Amino acid sequence: MGCFDTPGLMPVSTAISTILDAATPLTATETVNISDAIDRVVANDIHSPLNIPPFANSAMDGYAVRTKDFEGNTSLKVIGKSFAGAPFTGKCTEGTCVRIMTGAEVPRGADAVIMQEQAEVSGESVQILTTPDTQQNIRPVGDDVSKGAVVIPAGTRLTPREIPMLATLGIARVNVVKRPVVAFFSTGDELKQMGEPLGPGEIYDSNRYTIAAMLDKMGCETLDLGVIPDDKEQLQHAFLSAADSADVIVTSGGVSVGEADYTKDILAQEGEVNFWKIAIKPGKPFAYGTVGNALFCGLPGNPVSALVTLYVLVQPMLAKLSGHSQWQAPAQLTAKATSTFRKSPGRTDYQRAIYSIESGELTVSTTGNQGSGAFSSLSLANCFAVLESERGRIEPGESVTIEPFNSVLL
Repeated sequence: MGCFDTPGLMPVSTAISTILDAATPLTATETVNISDAIDRVVANDIHSPLNIPPFANSAMDGYAVRTKDFEGNTSLKVIGKSFAGAPFTGKCTEGTCVRIMTGAEVPRGADAVIMQEQAEVSGESVQILTTPDTQQNIRPVGDDVSKGAVVIPAGTRLTPREIPMLATLGIARVNVVKRPVVAFFSTGDELKQMGEPLGPGEIYDSNRYTIAAMLDKMGCETLDLGVIPDDKEQLQHAFLSAADSADVIVTSGGVSVGEADYTKDILAQEGEVNFWKIAIKPGKPFAYGTVGNALFCGLPGNPVSALVTLYVLVQPMLAKLSGHSQWQAPAQLTAKATSTFRKSPGRTDYQRAIYSIESGELTVSTTGNQGSGAFSSLSLANCFAVLESERGRIEPGESVTIEPFNSVLL
């Protein structure tokens, strides 16, 4: 623990490492159509079944010629045309050329393509106004991809960048890792469903909607178990039911030290838990452990705390479980503060902020109220200002580390 960390609180980096060490990638796979493969993680290396391009083709509209015909400007007889999907079936012989379109197969005998702007047509002949080099404007066989080459490594999450590659190679189905199944629920007698009237001391449950949306973005299959009241028997049933059907259990609330927080007792009885007080703000009360064969992540009940801990602590674990070996933590950049950031030393603070570029310089400012229940400042943000545990108040002009939101929050 660093000298500026609050005693008894685990640093964020240690918490992430501990969680990752306990997570083992899932091995079950399934085969899906590429139309359904977006955001799925490839289970095996994908090798190219063919060369791309499979034949030498023209990089532009023009004329396919033989370079050995050239000694200065040359007049050639046009003997045919080659189009994409309708190649010229003859052969370029001495003193001849073939009109060719972009992507069309280069005729036998030709070893260069002259762009049409460098030729003057006269009847059935064409005057070439330049001397070409061998293979000029020709894409050779396998220029993009060689047959047998690994085009998509195992552990890659398929995005709109990879799907066209599969289609180009004629690969209609792909073997992917099964999605992690995550069961989640909120706890608390004060929580009500939207549409229900609020009584004294009651609030609407927003955390389940936050968790569901983020888990979907993280590529998980989700099981929403609803709101479980502060009743030990009902909570125990919810945990055991979730453990039977999910790889991971995520809860919000019930991990602090309140009299009605039964989670710790239940997990001590039904699984293993290491309750952490993590040196993170917001989100200090975060729990991690197991129930049966399922991993357990207990998020704080405050809405922003739940989002931050799910994003910072749980996201890397779910990426590892899903086999996403190419996953990278959100990028950290350095920006100049253009507003004051209020902070006390002791915990790494993930403050909601907005970054921009002003006169070529990366700048960042606070979005306002940083309370753990203030979602309005989160809706305005496009990054976290990650303020190191040892730092205190930050004034305009100081350097600040920022994490632009990744796709989970965009």
